Amino acid sequence: MTTTTLHLLCGKIAAGKSTLAAKLAAEHQAMLLREDRWLATLYAGEINSVADYVRCAQRMRGVVGPLVVDLLARGMPVVLDFPANREADRTWLAGLAEQAGVQACLHFLDVDNDTCKARLHARNAQGEHDYAATDAEFELITQYFSAPGPHEQIPVIVY
Repeated sequence: MTTTTLHLLCGKIAAGKSTLAAKLAAEHQAMLLREDRWLATLYAGEINSVADYVRCAQRMRGVVGPLVVDLLARGMPVVLDFPANREADRTWLAGLAEQAGVQACLHFLDVDNDTCKARLHARNAQGEHDYAATDAEFELITQYFSAPGPHEQIPVIVY
């Protein structure tokens, strides 16, 4: 029997979060929700900058949050392929598990910038990802990245 858990992902752009998310969803027979897919569908053509992303992602949280709580409360494990890359994001995401009365687990992909950039370039060349971030966007977004700390009170698995 699978324990009802909210699986969260933390890692820089192209660290491998989506690949790990798919693996975790299969492993735990979990519902997989991918932020990039939702954003690309709901806000097609509207996300042209980091500011656009922040605005649209914030609006989407109002819908996704209650959905995740409901799924978890009904015993469905959930993998959120949403970046838990800042402490404030992790607090909000872990709070969803708390509202549902289940555990959360943070999967932290600790990958260096050079490896992420190489993966980003390969991913962009394939053209299969919903968003193709530039090196400048990688640098900008990475400035806001913060690794999880022990004071955050969430179990962490490091990859």
